[in-house]
Amino acid sequence: MRRPIAVAKRHSRLLTSGVILAAQSLLLTLSAVPASASAPPPAPAPAPADDTRTPARGTAHMGEGVLAHEGVQGRPVGTRVAQTEGVDVSSHQGNVAWSTLWKSGVKWAYVKATEGTSYRNPYFAQQYGGSYDTGMVRGAYHFATPDTAGGAAQADYFVDHGGAWSKDGRTLPGVLDIEYNPYGATCYGRTHSQMVSWIRAFLDRYKERTGRHAAIYTSTNWWTQCTGNYSGFGASNPLWIARYASTVGALPAGWDFHTMWQYTSSGPTVGDHDKFNGALDRVKALANG
Repeated sequence: MRRPIAVAKRHSRLLTSGVILAAQSLLLTLSAVPASASAPPPAPAPAPADDTRTPARGTAHMGEGVLAHEGVQGRPVGTRVAQTEGVDVSSHQGNVAWSTLWKSGVKWAYVKATEGTSYRNPYFAQQYGGSYDTGMVRGAYHFATPDTAGGAAQADYFVDHGGAWSKDGRTLPGVLDIEYNPYGATCYGRTHSQMVSWIRAFLDRYKERTGRHAAIYTSTNWWTQCTGNYSGFGASNPLWIARYASTVGALPAGWDFHTMWQYTSSGPTVGDHDKFNGALDRVKALANG
């Protein structure tokens, strides 16, 4: 009776040894397989939520810094004062549907022409000419970068590449877009007096080249921070104020009223919409000088 029991025990030991040997063999096989073949590579880590990479030079557009630094505080409230709807565009909009904007009530437009002394809007011809062909009164603007070249040099570049003025009743004077620096220090590394001097150099050269005073696009907060709320340009240079709120709010020193108001960056068709402080005949009066 003991023989079958001994055989069974021996058979169990053999089975156990076989399992152990098989497991060891499997482990050796797996250890020899490259990691790339046994599992897919790990996915790259996602960019941090607060990724603030500097944009490429030339990509700035009117109101970009205002939206980033001041945000949206509301939409314009109704008023009985006559206002004329307008838009401003840059390369971000590409080829613009001008007929759609015209039918929606937009009667004037500004187009980014240049930035610094090296960038030209590749869509300028379609945007500047297209708005004119649709029937709009239109003009050009220059995005200022006081950290790259002097004010006079940038005014020359602007006038030479789309920013000139002609008394045809449909061309608005050029605009100096001076606002938050999207590429670095808010005030471009300049003191109040240095910033005022830079702006004056641009405006003086533009007047010398075209016979017109350029308008100034800015926000009250930026102007206060970066020029010390300088009041010396209000008597000659029209103000285009940027504020995404129910009203234009307080104006920079030196101006008793605004000429244009950029009130949103999320309007229909192109995003950036503006109101001229007056009826269409006042828009044409500004164009005529």
